[in-house]
Order: sequence, then structure tokens, then C-alpha cells
Amino acid sequence: MIVVGAGIAGLACARELVDAGLPARVLERGRVVGGRLASKRFGGRYADIGAAYLTADDPNFQGLLDSWRVAGLAHPWTDTFAVHDRGHAADPATGPMRWSAPGGLRSLAEDLARELDVTLGHEVRDLPEADAVVLAMPGPQAERITAVGVPQQWSPVLSAVLTFPERTWADFHGMFVNGHDVLATVCDDGDRRGDRAPVLVAHSTGDFARPHLDDPAGAADEMAAAVRELLGLDAPADVAIHRWTFAQPSPQEGKFARKGNVYLCGDAFGKPRVQTAWLSGRAVARDILSEHGPIDL
Repeated sequence: MIVVGAGIAGLACARELVDAGLPARVLERGRVVGGRLASKRFGGRYADIGAAYLTADDPNFQGLLDSWRVAGLAHPWTDTFAVHDRGHAADPATGPMRWSAPGGLRSLAEDLARELDVTLGHEVRDLPEADAVVLAMPGPQAERITAVGVPQQWSPVLSAVLTFPERTWADFHGMFVNGHDVLATVCDDGDRRGDRAPVLVAHSTGDFARPHLDDPAGAADEMAAAVRELLGLDAPADVAIHRWTFAQPSPQEGKFARKGNVYLCGDAFGKPRVQTAWLSGRAVARDILSEHGPIDL
């Protein structure tokens, strides 16, 4: 079995197959695993630049979070986000517990990938030959490999990592920014990671990101200015921009798509979040196992 993509959907699929005794090889075009469960090093410290946090309402995924907590890889972060609505502070939004990772969210993907057969730096351009091929990626990327016939709509996002000389803002965990031309969310990465580093991570709106996809670095000044204005900050910051061309999918029905022996899975199959991607990958693995069955190694 071949899984293309080492984001959490692909890793969850491969993990389920291998744990059931069915060998699986994971091919990943990037230099690291994780996909949008992404952390990048800035000045000797990792900042989360993709998914902002994890939430769970599925008991199996909650069990995974609990196992990561026991291992010291993840911890509950907050159930409350501040809200800035069309230029004004609004009542905080209370929701499910959001989880974060002291070592960056990518450390969780690395844990899932332990002892799996993962080949990094391998870009798949043509459909591999295998009993089953799992395309764990956004639909538009999968269509470059083979016609899966599942149209998906995705919005882009730019993430900005702003590193300040010191913490000068009033404490908050994260903030939903509604009705803003530039910003959608801002997270205190020092609070999220638990080290109190003076680092903020902002995510843009899709409308702001689209004209900057060819030159994401060109959006740095505008995103930094928007964050400083939002939080009333005067100090300059070092800014790094990361482009996510396929960041936010419109939800689809079902847990995955299948065409012959080719599967498509990921967080488009349900409410966009990490749990959805994990469940989608596991559902594909179980469908494969229902036909090919486990192997007694």
C-alpha cells in the first residue's frame, strides 16, 4: 500500500494499516512530516505556522490526545478566545478545549510517524502502482496526479510569525478577528507553547491572501501593521510569512472519496480541523483492511 502525503491524514492511515499488519509506504514531497500540522524554527525556537491548535469530540481522537499528554507531547491550552469584531472588542468566545504542543504541533506528527516507512523529499507526479494508493492531500493537488473526480473548494491563508523584543501586550490566548480586511486570527505563540516567548502568529483572511500567493513576503509589512494596530503595539517585530495555498476547505460529505483503488482523504471530509483529517485517514485504512485484510507478520 502506498500513502502519498505525510500530513496527519496520511500518517493516521499508514499507522492504522501497519498496526493491523498490512505494510504501507508513505511518500512525502516535503523535507519533514506534518503537512499543515506545521512548526518552523525561528531563532532556535519552533513556532506553529499551520494549524493553531487541536480539539476533540471523537472519543478515539480524545484518547490520542490523552496519550500525547501522558507522554508530555501535548497539553490542554484554553477553551476561551478573545474576539475582535469589526473594529471593536467583543465578548470572549468559549468553546471546546484547545490543545497545543510544547515542542510544536509538528512533534505530534513526528510521533505518529515513528517506525513507519516514510520517504521524504519524494514528489509524486504519476500515480504509483500498488494494491491501493491513498492520496492524503487537498483535492486540487490530487488532481495533478490522477483524476479523482471529487471537486473541492479551498481558500488560501498567509501565516505571519511576529517576534518582538519583549512581551508588551495584555495577556490573551488567541483571538478571532471578525470583519477585518487582513486578519482572521491571532495567537500568542508564547502562551500556546507555554514558554512565554514574545511571539505572535497571525493568520490572514482568504481574500487578503489570494493576491499575495506569488509573493507572500510582500505581505509582511501589511500583516505586521494590522497586528500592531489590533493590539495597540508600538515595538517593531521581525516578521516571517508562510503561504498556505490550500488552507481551508469547504466541508464535503462522507469520510473519504474512492475511485477504484485510489483513495482521497483529509480534512475536507467534515468540519476542517485536525481531528477530521485523522478520522478520514483511519477510515480509508479500515476500508482497505476490509478488502485486503491484515497480514500475520
